[in-house]
Order: sequence, then C-alpha cells, then structure tokens
Amino acid sequence: MAGSTGPSLLWAQEVASLLMLRVRRTVLQTAILFCVLLLLLWISVFLYGSFYYSYMPTVSYVSPVHFQFRSDCDSTGPELCSFPIANVSFIKDNRDRVLMYGQPYRISLELELPESPANQNLGMFMVAISCYTKGGRIFSSSARSAMLHYRSGLLQTLDTLAFSSLFLTGFSEQKQTVEVELFSDYKEDSYTPTVGAVIEIQTKRVQIYGAHLRIHAHFTGLRYLLYNFPVTSAILGVSSNFAFLSVIVLFSYLQWIWGSIWPRESLSVQVSSREGVQQQKEDGHRRVVVPKEGPEEGEEVPSSQPEDLGAAEKEELSGAEAEFESVENSSLLTEANFPAPSQDPTDLLSLGGKEPTPGSEIRQRSVCSSS
Repeated sequence: MAGSTGPSLLWAQEVASLLMLRVRRTVLQTAILFCVLLLLLWISVFLYGSFYYSYMPTVSYVSPVHFQFRSDCDSTGPELCSFPIANVSFIKDNRDRVLMYGQPYRISLELELPESPANQNLGMFMVAISCYTKGGRIFSSSARSAMLHYRSGLLQTLDTLAFSSLFLTGFSEQKQTVEVELFSDYKEDSYTPTVGAVIEIQTKRVQIYGAHLRIHAHFTGLRYLLYNFPVTSAILGVSSNFAFLSVIVLFSYLQWIWGSIWPRESLSVQVSSREGVQQQKEDGHRRVVVPKEGPEEGEEVPSSQPEDLGAAEKEELSGAEAEFESVENSSLLTEANFPAPSQDPTDLLSLGGKEPTPGSEIRQRSVCSSS
C-alpha cells in the first residue's frame, strides 16, 4: 500500500503543478489581453476627442456689445451727440479665433430696447457692421434696418395690468428684444482672418438697455452629423478607431510570432542552393576522361585537333563554373603549343609493342590536363 501510494502522490503533485502553471499562464495572458484592450480603447477615445476638437468649430459665440457715443454737445433733448458705436473682438480669451475657415456663420445683433415714448416714436433705424482684419483693413461690411414691434395702447394697458406684480417686484420689465440679422452666410478667409467688427447704430434718438452679438455656425455634411447626433457619432468613431488599432496590433503580433520562422526558411534555401553549387563544382573536378586504347593495325586513326578536344571538354563540363573552364582551356592550349616530349622505349613496350599514333598522344595529353 505504501509503495502504491508513493507514485500516485508524485503523479498528483505533478498534475497539480501543471494545472497551476497553466492557470497562472492563462491568468497572465488574460491580464495582458485586458490591458491591451483597455489601452486601445483609451487611445480610440483620445483620437476621436482630438478629431472632434480640431474639426468642429465653435457652435455659438455670444459677446456683449458696449456702445459708445459723444456727450460733449449742448443737446438738451433725448438726442445723442453722435451715433452709438462699439468694437467687438472675434478672438476668444485673447488666443483662439472664433471663426473657422470654410465654415458659414450667421451673425446677428440682439438689442434690448425699452418701450419708451422715444423708441416708439423712433421708427426705423439702421444698424451697420464692418468686419476688419489684422491691421485694421475692412474685409466685409453690411447694414440692416430694424424697429420696435408695434403694440397698440389697449394691448399695452392690458399687459401692464396682467404683469403689474412682476413689474412692481422687478422680476420683469417693459422692454422688447429686437434681433437684427447682419450676415446670413459669413465665411472666413484663410489668408486674411477676421479679428473683430465695428457695430454702429445710425440714429441719435435710440435708447438701449443692452446688446449682444451672436455668432452661430451652420453645419453641413459630417459636421451636421457630429453636432446633431453626438452619441451615435461618438460610438461609431470610437468603434472604428478601436477596430483599426486592433488590426494593427494583430498584424504586429503575427509578424513578431512568424518573424522567427521566415528568416530560417530563407536561410535554408540559401544554404541548399550553395550546397548544390558546391556539389556541381566537386562533380566537375572529379570527372576524368578515360583514354581509349590504341587502334589496331590497318585501321585509320582520325586526326583530332586540340581545338576539337577543347570544345568537347567544354560540352562535358557545362555545369562547372567559368573559372574551372578557363583553367582547363589554358592548360590545353599550353600543352598543344609546346612540342611533345620524347617517350622512353620502355613505355612503348608497355603499350603492347605497338607504336603510338599521333591521336593517342593527344588523348594522353588531354587526360593529364583534365585530371
């Protein structure tokens, strides 16, 4: 029993260690994958936010308008000494420009006018605006007419009686807000950006509580979708960025995994090709031309020239390299040019008692040169 329980315990310990190793590895891989996905999601949100901030212009910009006029005249009535005039800057926080190139804007002026007898008797008046660039050059100008809305005496009396408590407590005032549209489709010039505007009310009898200049952008195309459907646009934008980044990370991971295999395959191909060339070289060096025995008596021996032998050898050694062929040809030419040495009579006897023919001498020389 004790002997059988020992191996089983060892086997159980090994299985437990393997399971723990696999669990640890799985947990580590899951944690790494979660961190990578979280990082990709954060980068996707950051890219969409950067694109939205850089692509979308200022939707609406409201600036207070403070009119100025001369007061050094001797006028005793309600008339002013000059036309009210104001200068409005189009640079937000002294850094960012309000208008963006290529985006159409609607520019309007809101006037808070009291329902005083002077304004009611004023009738129509003109409101002029002149947009200027850096350096004070006038880029665009416009003028529009405006007037107080007409209300009869009975309507004014009923309104006063209905809202008398609010008028007495100060929660409401007897005034009208007149909106004057100065530009319906104003576009910025990229070469001469607009930095401000001069607004002038061309009447001396107007009475004003306050005024505001409103700049509202008219969106079309992609900007219209981003502004009117912000949640859907954000989901689609973040999802597309996440998918694109995931594909890039996946291909990078596959390249890192397969990068250790591709170089080995190319190296093996190069090594095998080099071994084949080396084997061809060795086969070319080992080839030997076996000399034929001398012809019998009465047979005609064809005369062979060194040039013919050189051509035959070139055909046999076509697979070898150019260096080996040049060495063989040089050896053949040198032996063919020099005279043949005198042979010893004992060598003639070893050939079977037959006299050597000119063709056999040449074959023997070729054997020596090729070996």
